[in-house]
Amino acid sequence: MIRATLYTDPVCPWAYSANPALRVLEWRYADALEWRLVTIGLRDDVSPAAQAAFDAARRAAGQAFFRDRYGMPFGLVPKARASASGRACRAIVAARLDEPGSEWRVLRALQLALFTTELLADDDDGLRDALRPIGAEGVVDRLDDPDVVESYERDKAEARSAAGTPAEAQGKTSTSDGPVRFTAPSVVFELDGRALVAGGWQPLLAYDVLIANLDPALRAAPPPESPLPLLEHFRDGLTTAEVALLLAGGPDPVPRYDDTMAALLELVAEGLATKTPLGQDALWRLVA
Repeated sequence: MIRATLYTDPVCPWAYSANPALRVLEWRYADALEWRLVTIGLRDDVSPAAQAAFDAARRAAGQAFFRDRYGMPFGLVPKARASASGRACRAIVAARLDEPGSEWRVLRALQLALFTTELLADDDDGLRDALRPIGAEGVVDRLDDPDVVESYERDKAEARSAAGTPAEAQGKTSTSDGPVRFTAPSVVFELDGRALVAGGWQPLLAYDVLIANLDPALRAAPPPESPLPLLEHFRDGLTTAEVALLLAGGPDPVPRYDDTMAALLELVAEGLATKTPLGQDALWRLVA
C-alpha cells in the first residue's frame, strides 16, 4: 500500500481546483493508496493592514481564472472581509481526532461552501452552517480544545518542513511566514522508505507517473462507461469537472464536458440522480 499525504488548506483555490485529479486517483487506485490529510494553516489571523487592503470585488473576480481553466464550481461571491483559514483547518483536525476519516468530508464541505457562498473561514457560526448538512457541525465546538490546537500545530509544523525537498527545487514551496512550507495541494507518495513529492498544483499525469515509479505492478481501474458507478462510489456527490475527468480514459485523460453533462442529465431524467446548482456548475448525487 502506498501512503499518500496531502498537504492542503481549505481556502486555497489551487487545492480546490485539484479535486478532479484527486478523485481520479481515488477511483483508479482505491485501497492501494492510504491517504493522510495535513492542514497547512495558511493564516491564523488577519493583520489590520491586510484587512484594510482587502478588495472584495477583485478577490472574487480573480477566482474566474480557476473556474474557467479547471472547472470546479465558483460563486464569484464578494466576501464581507478578509479572513484567516486557521479555524477552518482546526475543524478538519477536530473531525480527524473525533472520527478518523471524517476529516475528508469536512474538508470537502468547507471547500464547496468557501468557494460558492459568502462563508468566511474564521466565522464559527458560518462553519457550523456549512458542516450541518453532513452532520459535522459539532466539531466547531472543539476548535479551541487543547488537543485540537496541539494537533493543528503539529500539522502546521509538518507542512513547514519542505526545505530541501523536490517541491522546493521545483519552486513549489513558500516562505510566506518564515519556514519553507509546502504549498497546497502538495502530495507526498511513500512506499518502503522511498518518498516521491508532487509539490503544489500538479496535473494528473504527474501524480500518475510518481505512483507508477513507486509500484510498477500496480494496475489502475479503468473509467466506467457511465457516471452512475461514480455517483454510487462518491456518495457525497461530484461536480461536473470531477465526473468528466473520471470518465476520460488514458493516462493523461482529456475530459469531454458536453458529453459528461448529457450523461448526467440523462441520469437525472431517469430519476437516478439529482442536480444541485452550485456556483456556475452543480453537484450531482445519486438518489438515495
